[in-house]
Amino acid sequence: MSAARVDSIDRMTRVRYVIVAMLFVASCFSYGDRAALSVAGVAMQKSLAISPLRFGWLLSGFGWAYVLGQLPSGGLLDRYGSKAVYGVSIICWSVCAFLVALAGYLPLAWVFTAIFVIRLLSGLAQSPVFPGNGRIVAAWFPAAERGRASSIFNASQYFALVAFAPLFGWLTFHHGWQSCFWFIGGFGLLLAFAWKKLVYDVKEHPRISEAEISHIELGGGLVNTGRSPASGFTGGLTWSIVRQLLSQRMLVGIYLGQFCINTLTTFFLTWFPSYLAEARHLSIVKVGVLAALPALCGSGGGVLGGIVSDSLLKRGRSLSFARKAPIILGMLLSMTMIGCNYTNSQVVVMVLMSLAFFGKGFGALGWTVIADVSPRTMIGMNGGVFNFFGNLSSISTPIIIGLIKSSTGSYNGALVFVGITALMAIFSYVVIVGEIRRVDLVPVSGSR
Repeated sequence: MSAARVDSIDRMTRVRYVIVAMLFVASCFSYGDRAALSVAGVAMQKSLAISPLRFGWLLSGFGWAYVLGQLPSGGLLDRYGSKAVYGVSIICWSVCAFLVALAGYLPLAWVFTAIFVIRLLSGLAQSPVFPGNGRIVAAWFPAAERGRASSIFNASQYFALVAFAPLFGWLTFHHGWQSCFWFIGGFGLLLAFAWKKLVYDVKEHPRISEAEISHIELGGGLVNTGRSPASGFTGGLTWSIVRQLLSQRMLVGIYLGQFCINTLTTFFLTWFPSYLAEARHLSIVKVGVLAALPALCGSGGGVLGGIVSDSLLKRGRSLSFARKAPIILGMLLSMTMIGCNYTNSQVVVMVLMSLAFFGKGFGALGWTVIADVSPRTMIGMNGGVFNFFGNLSSISTPIIIGLIKSSTGSYNGALVFVGITALMAIFSYVVIVGEIRRVDLVPVSGSR
């Protein structure tokens, strides 16, 4: 490729922004599927006579399979490519949404078990989403743009509540809780069609220019990450690879930090609507609307955190400082939710929750860090391990909060629990992680 063509900025395409937009939309629907049960759950608990503890188990059902699917999905992504595995994922979770809606018509004695099993299947179906996001961003974006790109798709977890919580509240009030899942299932199938038409590997995209490919590659983008890396690694799940990753102190610290950060995410996606309805005595329609306000702040914080991190990097700050500073500041802001225990004002509660949600978004740079540090031939696999540990909290958090609520009759202890995990995230990045750098590991054969 000639230097003149590389330097021809006016001929450079911007296909990578279409790709990250698709990641954002797909992730929004993934989180929308999770939020549907949370918002509809207020009505479900009443109509199906589900106790807080049993509902906590129901909320955790998704997480059990989602976590177990992380390591296999990471290997599948590395072997078969992000487009194919991700596309199948979208179709499968859309079908599961239809099945949850249908389960509502079963006899009451069977409904809880049926929905729990279906949510397990949905969690398994969605397990490739975020490892796939991280893998695609590592391929499509140079290092100096990864923070912004990762923050865009990561902001989907907040924007999903902004977009879907008011809609789900309205649908539940007027058409019953099953209507939320009919909606997600139908639009999910449309999303799968759009995914097939718009998403490709970097060098296979029909609309990308050589100038954009060069810009990505010269900036550190892993443009050759396709169905199988150049090293010959086929993406199979081997425990020797997992052991290699877990032998790195920096990676273990990042995994632990993500577990703590994801505890906050899980609280907002699962118990937060119930908190507003039960502790703050809001109607289901108001819950849908007001749950969207902190989520909007989280969405803005998520994008801003990536912009600030990339800006620090471009100004000459070290990679470690550029990634860690927003994480630490964001987690400190998240701890303000504990202040809700000391006020009866709904306005103050929403301000504190909005600030906490903003902080959580601002500090949610875990996937950016994973794109920075993953071994080049193990991006999907490392993303799977990272998401495995991070999403253990999607199992533990709903159950722990359900136990706290059942034993105390209050959400006060739950807010303290979530706030403390934010402090633990800071400890992990400050004390355990150390210098953030790319890990060089060579895949070796091992027992499966």
